[in-house]
Amino acid sequence: MNRRDFTTSLLSSLLIGGCRSSRLKGKRVIAFSNANNAEPYRAAQKALMERLVAQHTELALVVADAQQDNDKQIAQVETFIRQKPDILIVAPNERAALTAVMGDAMDAHIPVICLERDIVQPNYTTYVRADNEEIGRMAGDFIVKALTQKYGKPKGNVVAIRGLLGVEGEIHRDSGMRAVIQPFPQIRIVADPVANWNQSEAKDRMTEVLRVQPQIDVVYGHNDPMAVGAYLATKELGREKEMIFVGVDGLGGPAGGIKKVMDGILQATFIYPLCVDKAIEISLRILNDSSFKPNKTYTMKSTMITPANAAELYRRSTDSMST
Repeated sequence: MNRRDFTTSLLSSLLIGGCRSSRLKGKRVIAFSNANNAEPYRAAQKALMERLVAQHTELALVVADAQQDNDKQIAQVETFIRQKPDILIVAPNERAALTAVMGDAMDAHIPVICLERDIVQPNYTTYVRADNEEIGRMAGDFIVKALTQKYGKPKGNVVAIRGLLGVEGEIHRDSGMRAVIQPFPQIRIVADPVANWNQSEAKDRMTEVLRVQPQIDVVYGHNDPMAVGAYLATKELGREKEMIFVGVDGLGGPAGGIKKVMDGILQATFIYPLCVDKAIEISLRILNDSSFKPNKTYTMKSTMITPANAAELYRRSTDSMST
């Protein structure tokens, strides 16, 4: 049996057993296919979804972790389709790979919520997202202002550490930033390594960049873990004070990006909303109101975090996690 067949068989048996257990009897089942629970942002999504679903005794949640593996996620969604949950929420690992199987779920008349990453065709009931292009533009604007403050004009060297190539977040967090700095020819992107959203990979890639780049002013990571990984690489070489570090995600908690701003590791980050609260709100409306027709897309707002507002937003995030 190959890995995909094993994954399908194992998940199917778990779901069949779970759906027939007394724990789920009479409950409405929300199935969540997550791209990679090991990423801090994804882990936070999963934790929030578990907390929100637990507030509704009529609901049950089943979660599958794709571990950043397209074949595994396709197999898991196929198994969910056979089990016919009341709602299917998918955070796609990659946009092209998941398009067809999410279309299969729609064909099976399962309400499908695409969570935070898009797919090639709109094979979903609704898509809950934030605007990565806008986040990229905000990051670019911050970089231009920081370099202008440093040198008296917009000039300097930028390292952009990219997420998984081809994913909507990587594409637009990058293009938004580049669109803002493009009118300033003295701002140069001197390296743009790919670290796949992973802190340890970013540390390795940044170490390689540091070997060949004597002057770096800004490191822009497409997520906070990659920005922190880059920081750790520069700290090992004693160069962390030469540059500033900018991330994206802005998670709360002691390991999140907001705290990294408070600690002086990141100079800025941008909250990328988990989008889960909206997804569960829509799920409840679909389940409880047969006349409800969700919008095709819901866009959540992002917020810039700097030392000026980090402490207050950290307090708010801590309060929200405890309620």
